[in-house]
Amino acid sequence: MTEHDIDDREDRGTTGESLLTVIIALVANALIAIAKTAAAALTGSASMVAEAAHSWADTGNEILLVIAERRSRKPADARHPLGFGKDAYIWSMFAAFGLFTAGSVVSIQHGISELIDPEPASDFGIAYIVLAVSFVLESISFVRAYRQARAAARQRSLHTIEHVAKSSNPTLRAVFAEDAAALIGLVLAFLGVLLHQVTGSPVYDALGSILVGVLLGVVAVVLIGRNRAFLLGEAIDEESRDGVLAELLERPEIDRVTFLHIEYTGPDTVFVIAAVDLVGDHGEADVAAELRALEDALEQHRQVGRAVLTLSDPASPPLVPGRSAPAP
Repeated sequence: MTEHDIDDREDRGTTGESLLTVIIALVANALIAIAKTAAAALTGSASMVAEAAHSWADTGNEILLVIAERRSRKPADARHPLGFGKDAYIWSMFAAFGLFTAGSVVSIQHGISELIDPEPASDFGIAYIVLAVSFVLESISFVRAYRQARAAARQRSLHTIEHVAKSSNPTLRAVFAEDAAALIGLVLAFLGVLLHQVTGSPVYDALGSILVGVLLGVVAVVLIGRNRAFLLGEAIDEESRDGVLAELLERPEIDRVTFLHIEYTGPDTVFVIAAVDLVGDHGEADVAAELRALEDALEQHRQVGRAVLTLSDPASPPLVPGRSAPAP
């Protein structure tokens, strides 16, 4: 197997890079949350309240993502032979639920209450200053996540957005999505505050809060769905699987492969299961030793957390690269 055969090959050695991305986002969101809370208290703007809830939710989420990064890198043990990689998806799922409840639901609820019982806002200048500063800080965090994602996407010849959606790295996807949503939310909040000031009607401010909440809800649902897919056990894409199959068939010890399954067990880590037919006619002890040697060779690749090989059924048709089904 070559270093280009498994999805997320671009993320090798990026544990520290992803952690740094999350920490930058954590610091930025904490500062923004404090500023927005103060602005919301001073102005009474519904959009600012929604933005404050959004930033506090993001801050809490970043803490969960730091935990996800660290726990997922624990080495395998006797009770967890496939390692702790899926811990990243569990904690990232918690973060997505937090974004939905503390961000989306609170923003929508506050916006609706403002529509029912509107309160006039004041000190609009403070809101504009905080929104501008927040936009700068969020942009710094987003640029960091975007650069990491773009560099990885180029190595896979994918669009940056496509890579973020497919990546097995949930922390990168969460920071990228949350920062992008934050920038859009700031624009919505600015429009809500501006229309409130120009028209004198708090309805626009309340609608801004609701729109921010809807935006956060959509992002949260997408993140929950991707984490759920990896927790259930998502296989690598067909192109990458074909690359692994071709590499296995190039090994002089292997005559054919009749079964191959490669599944993510964590960020940038996979579990390989294959049924192979060995070249020659060997005794049982020799076959066991040769299969173990092949497993060891596969596990030397950084992305392969565990490999299990077994003998093929003589009646099973061989797999052919480029075909999703075995050859007839």
